[in-house]
Amino acid sequence: MTHDATAPLPSATPPVPLPRQVLVFDADDTLWENNILFERVIDDYLDWLVHPILTRAEVRGVLDDIERANAVTHGYGSKVFLRSLAECFARLRERPATGAELERISELAAPLVERGHVELIPGVAETLTVLGARHDLRLLTKGAQDEQSEKVDASGLAHHFRSVHIVAEKNPDTYVALIDELGLDPATSWMIGNSPKSDILPARKAGMRAVFIPHEHTWVLEDDVVDGTDAGVLHIRAFTELLDHF
Repeated sequence: MTHDATAPLPSATPPVPLPRQVLVFDADDTLWENNILFERVIDDYLDWLVHPILTRAEVRGVLDDIERANAVTHGYGSKVFLRSLAECFARLRERPATGAELERISELAAPLVERGHVELIPGVAETLTVLGARHDLRLLTKGAQDEQSEKVDASGLAHHFRSVHIVAEKNPDTYVALIDELGLDPATSWMIGNSPKSDILPARKAGMRAVFIPHEHTWVLEDDVVDGTDAGVLHIRAFTELLDHF
Protein backbone atom coordinates (compact mmCIF):
# COMPACT_ATOMS: atom_id res chain seq x y z
CA MET A 1 0.00 0.00 0.00
CA THR A 2 1.38 3.40 -0.97
CA HIS A 3 0.94 6.57 1.06
CA ASP A 4 -0.23 9.76 -0.64
CA ALA A 5 2.07 12.47 0.73
CA THR A 6 -0.36 15.15 -0.37
CA ALA A 7 -3.24 13.76 1.71
CA PRO A 8 -4.14 15.78 4.83
CA LEU A 9 -3.32 14.42 8.22
CA PRO A 10 -6.28 12.72 9.96
CA SER A 11 -6.39 15.43 12.63
CA ALA A 12 -6.68 18.18 10.02
CA THR A 13 -10.37 17.41 9.47
CA PRO A 14 -12.90 17.26 12.31
CA PRO A 15 -15.04 14.12 12.54
CA VAL A 16 -18.19 15.99 11.48
CA PRO A 17 -18.58 19.41 9.85
CA LEU A 18 -19.21 22.08 12.46
CA PRO A 19 -20.78 25.53 12.05
CA ARG A 20 -18.43 28.48 12.23
CA GLN A 21 -17.83 29.41 15.86
CA VAL A 22 -15.87 32.01 17.81
CA LEU A 23 -12.70 30.70 19.46
CA VAL A 24 -11.13 33.06 21.99
CA PHE A 25 -7.56 32.13 22.94
CA ASP A 26 -5.53 32.83 26.03
CA ALA A 27 -1.89 33.67 25.27
CA ASP A 28 0.60 32.95 28.08
CA ASP A 29 1.12 29.20 28.57
CA THR A 30 -1.55 28.46 25.97
CA LEU A 31 0.12 29.78 22.82
CA TRP A 32 3.63 30.26 24.14
CA GLU A 33 5.70 29.39 27.21
CA ASN A 34 5.57 31.97 29.98
CA ASN A 35 5.44 30.83 33.59
CA ILE A 36 8.41 28.48 33.21
CA LEU A 37 10.53 31.63 32.72
CA PHE A 38 9.28 33.01 36.05
CA GLU A 39 9.87 29.64 37.72
CA ARG A 40 13.48 29.62 36.59
CA VAL A 41 14.01 33.09 38.02
CA ILE A 42 12.35 32.07 41.28
CA ASP A 43 14.63 29.01 41.54
CA ASP A 44 17.69 31.24 41.14
CA TYR A 45 16.22 33.75 43.60
CA LEU A 46 15.64 31.06 46.23
CA ASP A 47 19.20 29.80 45.72
CA TRP A 48 20.45 33.32 46.37
CA LEU A 49 18.08 34.24 49.21
CA VAL A 50 18.98 31.57 51.73
CA HIS A 51 17.00 31.90 54.96
CA PRO A 52 18.54 30.68 58.23
CA ILE A 53 15.27 29.18 59.53
CA LEU A 54 12.62 28.88 56.83
CA THR A 55 12.76 26.06 54.30
CA ARG A 56 12.84 26.71 50.58
CA ALA A 57 9.15 25.78 50.36
CA GLU A 58 8.26 28.17 53.19
CA VAL A 59 10.12 31.03 51.52
CA ARG A 60 8.26 30.25 48.30
CA GLY A 61 5.01 30.40 50.25
CA VAL A 62 5.88 33.90 51.48
CA LEU A 63 6.63 34.98 47.91
CA ASP A 64 3.35 33.48 46.65
CA ASP A 65 1.40 35.45 49.28
CA ILE A 66 3.16 38.67 48.28
CA GLU A 67 2.53 38.03 44.58
CA ARG A 68 -1.13 37.32 45.28
CA ALA A 69 -1.55 40.64 47.09
CA ASN A 70 0.39 42.61 44.48
CA ALA A 71 -1.61 41.10 41.63
CA VAL A 72 -4.77 42.56 43.15
CA THR A 73 -3.23 45.97 43.74
CA HIS A 74 -0.73 46.37 40.91
CA GLY A 75 -1.64 43.80 38.24
CA TYR A 76 0.72 41.48 36.40
CA GLY A 77 4.00 41.53 34.52
CA SER A 78 7.73 41.62 35.13
CA LYS A 79 7.71 44.99 36.92
CA VAL A 80 5.19 43.75 39.48
CA PHE A 81 7.17 40.53 39.81
CA LEU A 82 10.36 42.49 40.57
CA ARG A 83 8.43 44.44 43.20
CA SER A 84 7.31 41.15 44.78
CA LEU A 85 10.87 39.81 44.88
CA ALA A 86 12.09 42.96 46.60
CA GLU A 87 9.22 42.91 49.11
CA CYS A 88 9.87 39.25 49.86
CA PHE A 89 13.53 40.06 50.54
CA ALA A 90 12.58 42.92 52.86
CA ARG A 91 10.07 40.81 54.77
CA LEU A 92 12.43 37.88 55.31
CA ARG A 93 15.54 39.94 56.08
CA GLU A 94 13.49 42.43 58.13
CA ARG A 95 15.04 45.37 56.29
CA PRO A 96 14.84 46.95 52.82
CA ALA A 97 17.20 45.64 50.18
CA THR A 98 20.30 47.71 49.51
CA GLY A 99 21.02 49.17 46.10
CA ALA A 100 23.42 46.34 45.37
CA GLU A 101 20.85 43.74 46.44
CA LEU A 102 18.15 45.32 44.28
CA GLU A 103 20.59 45.27 41.38
CA ARG A 104 21.20 41.57 41.98
CA ILE A 105 17.44 40.88 42.00
CA SER A 106 17.16 42.73 38.69
CA GLU A 107 20.00 40.65 37.26
CA LEU A 108 18.26 37.43 38.30
CA ALA A 109 15.04 38.57 36.60
CA ALA A 110 16.74 39.87 33.44
CA PRO A 111 15.46 37.00 31.21
CA LEU A 112 11.89 38.18 31.83
CA VAL A 113 12.46 41.59 30.24
CA GLU A 114 14.12 40.24 27.12
CA ARG A 115 10.92 39.92 25.10
CA GLY A 116 12.23 39.99 21.55
CA HIS A 117 11.52 36.27 21.29
CA VAL A 118 8.86 33.92 22.64
CA GLU A 119 8.86 30.13 22.56
CA LEU A 120 5.69 28.88 20.91
CA ILE A 121 4.12 25.73 22.29
CA PRO A 122 4.55 22.92 19.72
CA GLY A 123 1.93 22.85 16.98
CA VAL A 124 0.35 26.22 17.83
CA ALA A 125 1.11 28.07 14.59
CA GLU A 126 0.04 25.18 12.37
CA THR A 127 -3.13 24.56 14.37
CA LEU A 128 -4.16 28.23 14.27
CA THR A 129 -3.68 28.26 10.50
CA VAL A 130 -6.18 25.42 10.08
CA LEU A 131 -8.63 26.75 12.68
CA GLY A 132 -8.57 30.22 11.14
CA ALA A 133 -10.04 28.83 7.93
CA ARG A 134 -12.92 27.28 9.86
CA HIS A 135 -13.71 29.69 12.66
CA ASP A 136 -13.49 33.26 13.95
CA LEU A 137 -10.35 33.53 16.12
CA ARG A 138 -9.80 36.16 18.82
CA LEU A 139 -7.04 36.67 21.40
CA LEU A 140 -7.69 37.64 25.03
CA THR A 141 -4.69 38.05 27.32
CA LYS A 142 -4.16 39.79 30.66
CA GLY A 143 -1.16 41.68 31.92
CA ALA A 144 0.79 44.87 31.38
CA GLN A 145 -0.22 46.43 28.05
CA ASP A 146 3.33 47.02 26.80
CA GLU A 147 4.65 43.60 27.79
CA GLN A 148 1.74 41.65 26.34
CA SER A 149 1.84 43.69 23.11
CA GLU A 150 5.53 42.94 22.71
CA LYS A 151 4.95 39.24 23.23
CA VAL A 152 2.10 39.17 20.73
CA ASP A 153 4.32 40.92 18.17
CA ALA A 154 7.27 38.62 18.89
CA SER A 155 5.10 35.52 18.52
CA GLY A 156 4.26 36.22 14.89
CA LEU A 157 0.71 34.99 15.55
CA ALA A 158 -1.26 38.25 15.49
CA HIS A 159 -2.41 37.78 11.89
CA HIS A 160 -4.42 34.71 12.92
CA PHE A 161 -6.78 36.78 15.09
CA ARG A 162 -9.53 39.16 14.03
CA SER A 163 -8.91 41.14 17.21
CA VAL A 164 -6.47 41.19 20.12
CA HIS A 165 -7.68 42.21 23.58
CA ILE A 166 -5.24 42.99 26.41
CA VAL A 167 -6.94 43.42 29.78
CA ALA A 168 -5.84 44.05 33.35
CA GLU A 169 -7.80 41.07 34.72
CA LYS A 170 -9.87 38.18 33.37
CA ASN A 171 -12.97 37.78 35.52
CA PRO A 172 -16.65 37.20 34.62
CA ASP A 173 -17.17 40.93 33.99
CA THR A 174 -14.32 40.87 31.47
CA TYR A 175 -16.00 38.11 29.51
CA VAL A 176 -19.42 39.74 29.66
CA ALA A 177 -17.84 42.95 28.29
CA LEU A 178 -16.12 40.97 25.50
CA ILE A 179 -19.39 39.27 24.58
CA ASP A 180 -21.11 42.66 24.40
CA GLU A 181 -18.27 44.36 22.51
CA LEU A 182 -18.02 41.68 19.82
CA GLY A 183 -21.70 40.78 19.75
CA LEU A 184 -20.96 37.14 20.52
CA ASP A 185 -23.41 34.32 20.99
CA PRO A 186 -22.09 32.68 24.17
CA ALA A 187 -23.51 29.29 23.15
CA THR A 188 -21.20 29.17 20.11
CA SER A 189 -18.23 30.99 21.64
CA TRP A 190 -15.36 29.19 23.36
CA MET A 191 -12.61 30.38 25.68
CA ILE A 192 -9.48 28.28 25.22
CA GLY A 193 -6.75 28.32 27.84
CA ASN A 194 -4.70 26.69 30.56
CA SER A 195 -5.84 28.68 33.61
CA PRO A 196 -8.88 27.54 35.58
CA LYS A 197 -9.00 30.86 37.44
CA SER A 198 -8.68 33.22 34.48
CA ASP A 199 -9.78 31.25 31.42
CA ILE A 200 -12.21 28.49 32.28
CA LEU A 201 -14.28 29.43 35.33
CA PRO A 202 -14.99 33.11 34.54
CA ALA A 203 -15.82 32.31 30.91
CA ARG A 204 -18.33 29.70 32.07
CA LYS A 205 -19.88 32.14 34.52
CA ALA A 206 -20.34 34.56 31.62
CA GLY A 207 -22.16 31.86 29.65
CA MET A 208 -19.40 30.92 27.23
CA ARG A 209 -18.12 27.42 26.67
CA ALA A 210 -14.49 26.60 27.39
CA VAL A 211 -11.63 24.35 26.39
CA PHE A 212 -9.22 23.47 29.19
CA ILE A 213 -5.66 22.63 28.11
CA PRO A 214 -3.65 21.98 31.30
CA HIS A 215 -0.03 23.13 31.38
CA GLU A 216 2.38 21.58 33.86
CA HIS A 217 3.89 24.98 34.65
CA THR A 218 0.68 26.96 35.16
CA TRP A 219 1.23 29.64 37.81
CA VAL A 220 0.04 28.48 41.23
CA LEU A 221 -2.08 31.65 41.56
CA GLU A 222 -4.02 30.61 38.45
CA ASP A 223 -4.99 27.22 39.82
CA ASP A 224 -8.55 26.32 40.75
CA VAL A 225 -10.94 23.38 40.50
CA VAL A 226 -12.63 22.71 37.16
CA ASP A 227 -15.85 20.73 37.48
CA GLY A 228 -15.26 17.50 35.60
CA THR A 229 -19.02 17.03 35.12
CA ASP A 230 -19.54 20.39 33.41
CA ALA A 231 -20.61 19.55 29.86
CA GLY A 232 -19.70 23.09 28.81
CA VAL A 233 -15.99 22.44 29.34
CA LEU A 234 -13.97 20.39 26.88
CA HIS A 235 -10.83 18.84 28.37
CA ILE A 236 -7.95 18.11 26.00
CA ARG A 237 -4.30 17.24 26.54
CA ALA A 238 -2.56 19.26 23.83
CA PHE A 239 -3.21 22.32 21.69
CA THR A 240 -3.15 20.33 18.47
CA GLU A 241 -6.14 18.27 19.67
CA LEU A 242 -8.33 21.31 18.96
CA LEU A 243 -8.39 20.13 15.35
CA ASP A 244 -10.29 17.04 16.42
CA HIS A 245 -13.13 19.15 17.82
CA PHE A 246 -13.33 22.39 15.81
